[in-house]
Amino acid sequence: MIRFILLQNRQGKTRLAKYYVPLEDSEKHKVEYEVHRLVVNRDPKFTNFVEFRTHKSIYRRYAGLFFSMCVDITDNELAYLECIHLFVEILDHFFSNVCELDLVFNYHKVYLILDEFILAGELQETSKKALLRGWGSWKSKNENRVRRRLEIHS
Repeated sequence: MIRFILLQNRQGKTRLAKYYVPLEDSEKHKVEYEVHRLVVNRDPKFTNFVEFRTHKSIYRRYAGLFFSMCVDITDNELAYLECIHLFVEILDHFFSNVCELDLVFNYHKVYLILDEFILAGELQETSKKALLRGWGSWKSKNENRVRRRLEIHS
């Protein structure tokens, strides 16, 4: 099970945080700080898996962002590493070469995308085509709704 997902920049600023286990706000800040310290100074030659408390932290760096997941110690690391890559591919598709500012200004869309394939801390969908199809139908419904509102107000 996924405990939490963090997207952080090199300076330690958290750009996205999704928790699937209940934690106090102070504990969340502490976790974010500890995870950042773990991944930011690791040599790129090392593996992308590191023990974190009684769990595993799996991370991947894309440009200036660290995508981190904390999972149970018995879970498959490679599956979650691919999950991170799938998430980045989908973000790239929607934001055409995603950057940190896309995450900041479109955080609501990023959370929607994340919720499409991870539900209650479990990976639900691994097909990029299925995810894009689902998001495409949502996007077209939303665009039609906006068009109708504009026609009414015109």
